[in-house]
Amino acid sequence: MRNPRKISVLLLSGVLFFTIACSVKKNQTLVETKAALSKEERMKWWEEARFGMFIHWGIYSVPAGFYKGEAQTNSAEWIMNKGKIPIAEYEKFADEFNPTKFDANEFVALAKEAGMKYMVITAKHHDGFSMFDSKATDYNVVDATPFKRDVLKELAKACKEQDIKFGFYYSQAQDWHHPGGMGNTWDDSLKRMSSDDYVYEKALPEVEQLLTEYGPISIFWWDTPRKMTKEVVDSLYHITSALQPGIITNDRLGEDYPGDHKTFERKLPSEKPEDTYWEICQPISGSWGYRSDDDNFKSVETLIHNLIDASSKGGNYLLNVSPTHEGTLRTEATTRLKTVGAWMKKNNESIYKTQASPCEEASDWGKITMKQDGDDTTLYLHVYHWNDGAKLPVKLKNEVVSSYLLTDATRVFKTNTSEDGISVIISGEAPDSIASVVVLKIKGTPNAIPRKPIGQDKKGNIDLVAKRAQFQNLQGPGAEYNQSKDHIDHWTSDQARVYWKFTVEKPGTFTVEIEVANQKASELSVSLHGETKHIKIPASGSYNSFQPLQLGTFHIDKPGAYELSLMPVSEGWNPMNIKSINLISK
Repeated sequence: MRNPRKISVLLLSGVLFFTIACSVKKNQTLVETKAALSKEERMKWWEEARFGMFIHWGIYSVPAGFYKGEAQTNSAEWIMNKGKIPIAEYEKFADEFNPTKFDANEFVALAKEAGMKYMVITAKHHDGFSMFDSKATDYNVVDATPFKRDVLKELAKACKEQDIKFGFYYSQAQDWHHPGGMGNTWDDSLKRMSSDDYVYEKALPEVEQLLTEYGPISIFWWDTPRKMTKEVVDSLYHITSALQPGIITNDRLGEDYPGDHKTFERKLPSEKPEDTYWEICQPISGSWGYRSDDDNFKSVETLIHNLIDASSKGGNYLLNVSPTHEGTLRTEATTRLKTVGAWMKKNNESIYKTQASPCEEASDWGKITMKQDGDDTTLYLHVYHWNDGAKLPVKLKNEVVSSYLLTDATRVFKTNTSEDGISVIISGEAPDSIASVVVLKIKGTPNAIPRKPIGQDKKGNIDLVAKRAQFQNLQGPGAEYNQSKDHIDHWTSDQARVYWKFTVEKPGTFTVEIEVANQKASELSVSLHGETKHIKIPASGSYNSFQPLQLGTFHIDKPGAYELSLMPVSEGWNPMNIKSINLISK
C-alpha cells in the first residue's frame, strides 16, 4: 500500500514548487538581472562592508537562561534542549512574549551608528519558534504571542529605509517543536515523522515565504547541518538561489554545500584563512540569546581589536546582540556599540573596502589593512601599543610615498627602508588609547618579504605547529588555536576539520606523530596524499596532559605542495587538544 503521508508530502512539495515558479515569473526582471551576477559581483558589497550585526531573539528571552529557578548551561537559545523542557511547557513562553518596547527603527539606527553595514536575525532557531508571520505554522510571533507583530517585516522595512543590508538566520535541520525536526530526544509526546517531511511541511515553505514577502534579502545564514537527505538539501539550496539570485549564503547548509563564505564562530582564526571570503560571528557577551545572568560583556578594546583583526585577515565581523523579552538591549551592549561607532566614525577608512594585510607575518605592535588603487597602495597600520620613537616594522620591499596619522594628515612620520623592509617611526602621544591608525602610502603593488613556508628540516622532517593550522568548522565552534597555551584548543565538534599545508622537497615515507591531550578515548581520520587512516586515540587523562602517539606511516612519491587533514570519526569522537603534528622521515 502506498504511504498516504508520503503522497501528501509529495503533493505539498509540488504545489510549493509551482508557487515558487509563479513567484520567480512574477519577479522575472529581478531574477534575470541578478542571475547574471558572478560570485565576485554578488560578494562585492559584503567584502567592502566588513562589519555587521547578528541578532539572536526568540521566546527563549522570557526564561532568560533559567528553568524552574535553576540556571541552565549553554547560551539562552539552547534552554529547551539543556533543560529538557517538554514542548507543551515551552510553548507557554510564547504567552509571555510581548516586547512592546521594541522599535525596529531605533534598532537599525543603533547598528548604523556602530558602523555596521548589514544585519542578520534569527527567523527560526532550533526551538522551532518562528519570529515572523509564518504561513506554515501558527507557532509564530504573530499568532502565538500577545505581541501580534511581525518583527522581521518591521526590521526589513527599517533596514531598507536606512540603507542597511538585511538577511535571515534559519535553522534548517534542527527543530525541537516539529515531529520531523532533528534534535528533540527528550519529549516522548512527539509522534515522529521523517526529517524530509519536516522540510517539506515547514522549513521549505518558510524559506520560500522569507524570500518572497520581505523585499530584497541580501543574506541567508544557515545553521547546524545534520544528516539530511540530498533531495531536501538540494530543495533548500535551489529555492534560495531561484528566488533571490543575488543572495549570499554561508557554509552551513550541508557538508557538500560550501556556500559563498566560510564561517568561524566565537574565536578569530590565528592565521589568515585560505578562503577568499570568510566571516567570524561572535556574541557581544557570553550568550547568543538573552540571559539575565550574562554579565560577560567584551570590552570596547576587545571589540575594536576584533574588528581590526578580522579586516586585517580579509574577513568580516558579525557581532551578535541579544534583545530582552521587552525588545530592548542592555545598556552594556548599547554603550559599547556606540563607543565602537565613535571609533569607526574617525577611522572607518581603514576598515571599509579594505583587503587583508600583504605581510604574512603578524606584528606585535598591531594589525595592517590595505587598499590598492592602480599602481598605488595604501596601508593602514593599526597601532595598539604606541610609544614615542618606536619603530613599526612592515615587511615590504617598496618605495615609501608618505606616512601620516589618519585622523590628522599634518602629523607626518619618518620612515626607513632596508633589506628587512620598511620601518615607520611614530612620535608623540597616542591619539587613541585603543587603536591609532597610521597611513603608509607606497609605490606599486606590495612586494612582501615572504614568510618561510612549512617545509622539511635538514633531516627531512616536517614540524606542523599548532599556530600554523587551518580550520574548517562546519557547524558551531569546533576547534581553535589558543595563543596563550600554544595549542589547538576546544576541539569539541565532530564537524570540525583541522589541516596544514606544507611543501616536500625530499619525498619518501613519513611516520606521523601527534601530541594530544584528552579526557576520553577518541577516534581521528588522518588524510595525506590520497590515503586516509582511522586512528584510535586513547585518553591521556586530562586536557592538559599531552601524550605522544603515532598515527601511522604515509608515502609521498614526489616533491610538491601537500595537505595533512585531521577529521573526527563521529561515532567515536570525544574532544581533544593538540600541541603539534610531526612528519618523521624514515
